[in-house]
Amino acid sequence: MTKFIGTGVALITPFNADLSIDFDALERLVEYNIENGTDYLVISGTTGESVTVTADEKTELIAFISKVNNGRLPLVLGIGGNNTASVINEIKNTDFTSIDGILSVSPYYSKPTQEGIYQHFKAIAEVSPKPIILYNVPGRTSSNMAPETTLRLAKDFDNIVAVKEAGNNVHQYLELLRTKPKDFLVLSGDDDLALGVALAGGSGVISVIGQALPKEFSEMIRLGIARKAKEAYDIHFKLMPITAMIFSENNPSGIKAVLEGLNISKSHVRLPLVEATEGLKTSIKNELKALGKS
Repeated sequence: MTKFIGTGVALITPFNADLSIDFDALERLVEYNIENGTDYLVISGTTGESVTVTADEKTELIAFISKVNNGRLPLVLGIGGNNTASVINEIKNTDFTSIDGILSVSPYYSKPTQEGIYQHFKAIAEVSPKPIILYNVPGRTSSNMAPETTLRLAKDFDNIVAVKEAGNNVHQYLELLRTKPKDFLVLSGDDDLALGVALAGGSGVISVIGQALPKEFSEMIRLGIARKAKEAYDIHFKLMPITAMIFSENNPSGIKAVLEGLNISKSHVRLPLVEATEGLKTSIKNELKALGKS
């Protein structure tokens, strides 16, 4: 699954002031990432405000991004939830013509046991027509998918090809890297830890900040995978302040403020999220100026 090695970005869903989808901004964002080194695009992840995007809007987003991308980069589609039957139904009714893989989050809110998580993904793997990237993000799901469960799934199902690990837990990353099957990909879901994971043997990242600074971030990850630590950390240290800023209030409000500062899209979000505070927006603008981006 070399198409998922490197830097994938979890695209925001840009909105107009009336909170309809801003397709002009979305086109600018996709082109900006294609032109500046991003390796693949992720549609309808958490950063895309997937929980407030309707089913019809999701279909529109897939069609629009696929058209703009025109086969230039691999596309990964977020399909997940805590109702296994509903996830399976969505998979069965999705047109995957332009989609290369599925990103599926571990069940949230219900807090299943490890066996429940395994059975959930087993059911998905048995119907999925595309490779699956597992997504472990215990800070949002209130349930950690243990490395043993991830690796059990990796070994039992050929179409489960990767995990986006976002537990912000270095030991868990290292345990996955130590014991994973040879061709199974460990992808960082934590922007601040992504370089360390790459240097330790990870295959890349699905990033938030990467969509705003694709040239720098993707180069950092390439250097990390190539074990060129000094050059990679030179970039990492420059990006540390803005990476911390975008998560200081909530995601995606922070990254939307960055993209507004870059004149790519506006910072509108749908409730229950609210826009970044003026204080954070000012800090982000100042940091973009320090990075030579404004």
